[in-house]
Amino acid sequence: MRIEIQTLIHAPLETCFDLARDIDLHLRTMANTGEKAIAGVTAGLIGAGQEVTWEAWHLGIRHRMTVQIVEFGPPHAFRDRMVRGPFRRFDHLHRFQRRGDATLMIDTIEFASPYGPIGWLFDRLVLARHLRRLLTARAQAIGAEVVRTSV
Repeated sequence: MRIEIQTLIHAPLETCFDLARDIDLHLRTMANTGEKAIAGVTAGLIGAGQEVTWEAWHLGIRHRMTVQIVEFGPPHAFRDRMVRGPFRRFDHLHRFQRRGDATLMIDTIEFASPYGPIGWLFDRLVLARHLRRLLTARAQAIGAEVVRTSV
């Protein structure tokens, strides 16, 4: 399954790129899930080839997922991919395009749950909506961080 969220942020491309890969900001914006970075890069900016293991509560279940930055093209794109975790497949492409004095941030997630047809149904009925809400909240938090740090 594929989800895409586009968000216009009134900040330079480089700023948005760095905020999207900032572990500390991620932790602050995902506090409601109890998210923690427990291994790998656990603070600061994550970069090419590096990994982070996240632990969080989603849909009433504690999950651990390790992602690795498998593509890194500052300041236009980076991709993280699950290397261990609850999904059969989880791939998150972060793209950034200049739009005048703003940046269009495009998040594309491709994912699949395990368990065959039951996982497929779960993805469509529950997980896609949950991930869309998380992506939207993260994008809004990045925009709010720009405002907060420019004041």
